[in-house]
Amino acid sequence: MLKATLRSFLAHKGRLMLSALAVVLSVAFVAGSLIFSDTVSRTFDRLFASTAADVTVEAKQDLKSSVPTGAVQTVPASLRDRAARVDGVAETHADVSVENIVVVDSDNKSVGPTTGAPTIATSWYVTDRSPVKLTSGHAPHGAGEALLDADTADKKHIRIGDTLTVQAQPGTFRVEIVGIATFNTTNPGAALVFLDPAVAAEKLLGSADRATSISVDAAPGVSDAALKARVGEAIGTGPYDLKTADEQAKSDTADLGGFLDVIKYVMLGFAGIAVLVGVFLIVNTFSMLIAQRTRELGLLRALGADRRQVRRSVLTEAVLLGVVGSTLGLAAGIGLAFGLIRLMSAFGMNLKATEMVIGWPTPVASYVVGVGVTFVAAYLPARRAATVSPMAALADAEIAGVGRPLRARAIVGSIVGAAGAAALAGCALATKTSSAASLLGLGVVLTLIATVIAGPLLVRPVIRVLGGAFPALFGSIGRMSQRNALRNPRRTGATAAALMVGLALVGGMSVASASMSKSFDQQIDKTLGADFVIQNGNFLPFTREITDKVRATDGVGLVVRQRFAPVAVRLPDGKRIETTAAGYDPQVDDVAHVTYKAGDTSAALADGRLGMDAGFAKDHGVRLGSTVPVEFPGGRSAEMTVGALADQGGGDGFGMQGGLFFGIATVEKYVPGGQDSSLYVNRASGTGADQLRSSLEKTLDAYPQVQVRDQADYKKLVHDQIAVLLYLVYALLGLAIVIAVLGVVNTLALSVVERTREIGLLRAIGLARRQLRRMIRLESVVIAVFGAVLGLALGLVWGVCTQQVLALQGMTALAIPWGTIVAVVIGSAVVGIVAALLPALRASRMNVLAAIAHE
Repeated sequence: MLKATLRSFLAHKGRLMLSALAVVLSVAFVAGSLIFSDTVSRTFDRLFASTAADVTVEAKQDLKSSVPTGAVQTVPASLRDRAARVDGVAETHADVSVENIVVVDSDNKSVGPTTGAPTIATSWYVTDRSPVKLTSGHAPHGAGEALLDADTADKKHIRIGDTLTVQAQPGTFRVEIVGIATFNTTNPGAALVFLDPAVAAEKLLGSADRATSISVDAAPGVSDAALKARVGEAIGTGPYDLKTADEQAKSDTADLGGFLDVIKYVMLGFAGIAVLVGVFLIVNTFSMLIAQRTRELGLLRALGADRRQVRRSVLTEAVLLGVVGSTLGLAAGIGLAFGLIRLMSAFGMNLKATEMVIGWPTPVASYVVGVGVTFVAAYLPARRAATVSPMAALADAEIAGVGRPLRARAIVGSIVGAAGAAALAGCALATKTSSAASLLGLGVVLTLIATVIAGPLLVRPVIRVLGGAFPALFGSIGRMSQRNALRNPRRTGATAAALMVGLALVGGMSVASASMSKSFDQQIDKTLGADFVIQNGNFLPFTREITDKVRATDGVGLVVRQRFAPVAVRLPDGKRIETTAAGYDPQVDDVAHVTYKAGDTSAALADGRLGMDAGFAKDHGVRLGSTVPVEFPGGRSAEMTVGALADQGGGDGFGMQGGLFFGIATVEKYVPGGQDSSLYVNRASGTGADQLRSSLEKTLDAYPQVQVRDQADYKKLVHDQIAVLLYLVYALLGLAIVIAVLGVVNTLALSVVERTREIGLLRAIGLARRQLRRMIRLESVVIAVFGAVLGLALGLVWGVCTQQVLALQGMTALAIPWGTIVAVVIGSAVVGIVAALLPALRASRMNVLAAIAHE
């Protein structure tokens, strides 16, 4: 049996290779994501471990904001002297390192990275742990000199002697580049500017008495843990956070974890789609191969092979396919990881491919995924193979599944579909976001399973409609192509299912994204009353200097500031919720239209008061006039009275849970050193919109990071952000289509082999080669369009239910992108034509007499 299995595998290797490609793709994404994330983690672990001081003293980060505030947490610089007197301390430094800056060159172009990595200004001193070394020029001395990292200097064409402008919170100042520093390890993609330690705190923090952290190095023989304890006793640990080198490295790695997780989960999402779609392909391939080998399997049974041996033989072929696919997929994954490393280098993160990390979990996961997928997918066909009777060796090979009743599928599909429909209905009727999202996820899974199970039941009625015009348009060729697609509903359903999965995802996300865009448009039209909005291009806050210059611009009538602050509120129901609150100037009603359930803007922005989303307040037992304890960074707190309840349609988006807002004076009081995130500008009487825009752009010419936007620009910005999500979905669609094409090609190729004698007879009675190719192409098109129709119908239902979840967050508009849907259907027909090219060509080249004699 083993010899027979190996010979059978090698005899059908060409037919199995297309299935192996699905395994290769899924394994490649799994392996590539693991290798890349392990390589980045190892690189940064090495960087953080090699640069962290033995003990670091920082301000305690009691609250974190999901929205940048521009505020820098500092500690007294005098802690350095107190730490230096501790027994066992070898060296101490008062560090200054900030990211709330912008650096521009003499042409007013930003020197910072465009990839989202920060621009960091820091104090310059050299230790054994310095991440960079001075490679040209000299160290900075005094307020007018600075160093720049070599990668930024090379990318931005900056040389020693050039002048840069640094826009910092205390004020703008100029520096001459007097030296270039090169990274000893990996450049994380940031732009680094180094200043003289004697002036860094004053220029970057506004006071020479402050520092962002204190670095403490231990004397020989003193452990980091012992030094941490001693320093803690000397300075106190109340407002400070002390970390050893290992703890600091782990903290830095954890901060980086979000970035790594995004990449890893995106790639694993691709792997999941490849696995899901590949399962259909493998099941179909093995089902057809077993159908074609009915006589062979019957002969094995007649010679003495029992059912267990036949089943084991088919599963062995699947395992061999999985091993081959996993091996090739692992190699492809290494290549994919190498490509990602090179791509990150292009974005400024100079990872080294020679330091690629391939840990033992990677090949284990690769083979578990590859072999597991093929084994599971082949199990049902293997069980079917074991039921072949020895008498089948005496009969003509038959197509398994043709004529078998679909009653079991109908029952199971109806039960699962009803459960899925109930879950989706519950999602549409839910009043809480969490329960609605859970029901949506359950409904999506169940309805997808139900559609896959019941797909063959829909083949005959749907394809009769889709191919109804074929006889009129193509005569007998069209009629035969339609009947070929109808002759085996199970096979047609399984082939179309691979395409259906990807298109259902695209249909659902297209409806959701279109609804989000329309909702945001309506919200902007409803709430934004300002002529222009001044914002940083990447939504980071900007300095007070920009606000002052905007106010001084000719034609500006009113400027209303927006500033964010991390807070924690204790609510009457006992819950403590950390969120981000917004602060506004009192004239906010002139630039925004806010609907209140109770109270008004003046009451919400008054001293000691705040506003809150009405729905959030109702959920937590808050009423107008309630007193709410509010915690601010740095241990500051206040008892604040709820002055207004606003109808914000839910305030849980973007980390702004609760929709809290108060006067900007409150933010300045409790979060000093913050920066403005947005400026809402109205034009003065007699000034035209175009005239004011031109004046603002001229004023902000020296600040390339800041942009002037009107309502149309704001809408476009939101649409572009939503489009990023769509691009990911379209990439998943592309992968699903590639595998689906492989499935259609495989099905048609095996179908041509299966129908060899039939094709020979058709050719013998006068069917031309061109007509034969057209027949196979039409069969492929109708199968692909059938998959598209099922997928889009399912996706539309998912999209409408997703919009109901979004409606709980205030995004109430429903939009269906009919243009996208029509384009997808047309594209599916093209996919069908492309998939049929090779099978149709092969069929047309058959020798007529050999085909008639084929068994």
